[in-house]
Amino acid sequence: MPLYKFGPSDILYNTIKAYPHCDFVIFNSNVYYHSQSQITGEFTSSVPHVPVGHVSLYELNVDRDQDARTFDPDIDADGDGINEGAGVKSLIFPFLTKEGSLTSFGTVTAKSFNSDFAYGSVITSSYPLSSSIIRKRYSSGESRKHVDALQNTLNFYSSTSGHYAYSSSFGNKASSELNLISIPSIFFGSGIKKGTVSLKYFITGTLVGELRDINENGELIQTAPVGSTGSGSVAGVVLYNEGFVVLTGSWNLNDNSAGGYGGFDYLNDSTNLQTSSWLYYGVGMHDGIPADTRTVSYSRVSASYAMDFKGTNHVPTLTMFANADMAELNHSNNPTFVAHGSNFTPKTGSTSYIEPKTNLIKNTMSHSYADPTASFQRQTFISKIGIYDENQNLIAIAHLATPVKKTEELDYTFKLKLDF
Repeated sequence: MPLYKFGPSDILYNTIKAYPHCDFVIFNSNVYYHSQSQITGEFTSSVPHVPVGHVSLYELNVDRDQDARTFDPDIDADGDGINEGAGVKSLIFPFLTKEGSLTSFGTVTAKSFNSDFAYGSVITSSYPLSSSIIRKRYSSGESRKHVDALQNTLNFYSSTSGHYAYSSSFGNKASSELNLISIPSIFFGSGIKKGTVSLKYFITGTLVGELRDINENGELIQTAPVGSTGSGSVAGVVLYNEGFVVLTGSWNLNDNSAGGYGGFDYLNDSTNLQTSSWLYYGVGMHDGIPADTRTVSYSRVSASYAMDFKGTNHVPTLTMFANADMAELNHSNNPTFVAHGSNFTPKTGSTSYIEPKTNLIKNTMSHSYADPTASFQRQTFISKIGIYDENQNLIAIAHLATPVKKTEELDYTFKLKLDF
């Protein structure tokens, strides 16, 4: 098997910048990611084992029955010293053993690690782990440690827009009413693409407001419906790199809401109705407010929301050019490479291994007639290319969809691409 070393111009390193689309729909305390509802599998009612609107961080335990058990002969179910083989649940889980390296899970405190686990103890956790968007509304004067933690970040971007400032003529984010939406980075990668953010607010299916960052400076401006209350006004800002949306717009988006009740029960308190505004955008977005099953006209089930944007992913790529030069790679060690009836018995000795030199290479050249045959030429068919490291360990194999015929007068360059 011939081995060739890549030349200085045969390996290229690049980075692809991709902008994957991401969208959410929120309705009656249910979050739908990419409009996907619960997926029922062969063994479980939820294939990814995560709630609707979430993504599985590791995509493990897919379509596994969490109540099923597998046989384990080492289990003593009732403590009588007899192994009943009751089994263990079939879901896989992470585990590690407490040893001298003192390695532990991030969810185990140092105190618990030192006091609750002896050396040799097995510490376990669970899969799957999931993530989704979260909303938190702050009333006027309410303590807000999550917003306070963003103070320096918001002030840093204030040179881009004054609406970022933590405290300014546009308002004081430390004390005024505020709606904070958190977007985990698993949904947008390196950052949210500027100019792609859209937040839509619907009442009984009718669009009453849409925010877009049309100026690509983080300002969320109400762009629709045209001529509506607040149209053209800034209702908040978006932190592209950090994944936060801060909404402060308090104007009423639906003047004729709730059939004269003056608002909807956004706070899950039927005695205190609220008018529709950006402060209540995304109610039910994992904020602890339950689904509303009432049929009253002020039910918050009348409101629904949509959010979409594009993320930014930097994908490192490795491009390799594997060259098959002229007059090379025209021999094969495959037994079918020689003519039928050839002698394969080698001459062996204590210091030698000699294959027969009289074996004829099979003529595989095509011809219009079976006899006479076409003129003999050396040809092989390249079907796969192996990639080896510096120690000649096989680390990757590139399979060709169709084998490529290689004759002595032809040369090829195979372009191999790897994303990681």
